[in-house]
Amino acid sequence: MTNALQIDFVSDIACPWCAVGLNALETALQRLGPEVQATLQFQPFELNPQMPPEGEDAAEHLKAKYGLSDGQLAQNRAAIRERGAAVGFAFGDRVRVWNTFDAHRLLHWAAQPGQPEGAQRALKHALLQAYHGEGRNPGAPEVLLELAAQAGLDAAAAEAVLQSGRYADEVRTAEQDWLRAGIRSVPAVVVNRQHLISGGQPPEVFEQALRQIAATSGGPAGPAST
Repeated sequence: MTNALQIDFVSDIACPWCAVGLNALETALQRLGPEVQATLQFQPFELNPQMPPEGEDAAEHLKAKYGLSDGQLAQNRAAIRERGAAVGFAFGDRVRVWNTFDAHRLLHWAAQPGQPEGAQRALKHALLQAYHGEGRNPGAPEVLLELAAQAGLDAAAAEAVLQSGRYADEVRTAEQDWLRAGIRSVPAVVVNRQHLISGGQPPEVFEQALRQIAATSGGPAGPAST
């Protein structure tokens, strides 16, 4: 019997563990195969909503925010690189932290009716690769337009979204909804708006959790419980 799951992947482009978690989740879904049919939707979360457009030096930002020494930061980065490599994501040099709000607006737009199937997912991957793999600014209009086209979206329509400020209210509302639901860190994988799997877990953890949820699932419900 095939079980259908609604999966909300709550995350920020600036989050390296979100890149790890997404690849791990998709690996788990591939392993589950026809046993579980999942609808994957990407939801906005900003780790640094007050980040200025010019961004900040990544090392200085992380050391100040989390109280890390140079050695601790190096250890953390090595661990993330190792976990990324295990699920097929290659981290590059991330020298700055950028504002991601406009990227979330485009992701919201990419999921609207009439957009190419899979466009939101393709854009999400492109954004994570651009920032974490190539150190590019996911808030720069020229980068966003390039990635939108790469994801199969209309570049002129994407430019109109960026210039008009469309979907800003929708993104802020969604962010607040997830905060009210108890989401405080990302990635947060919310299944059927009932079950929370926190963090960039290995594929095996996602696979086991999704199989268990699918076995007892009655379908999507109300707000996520944490």
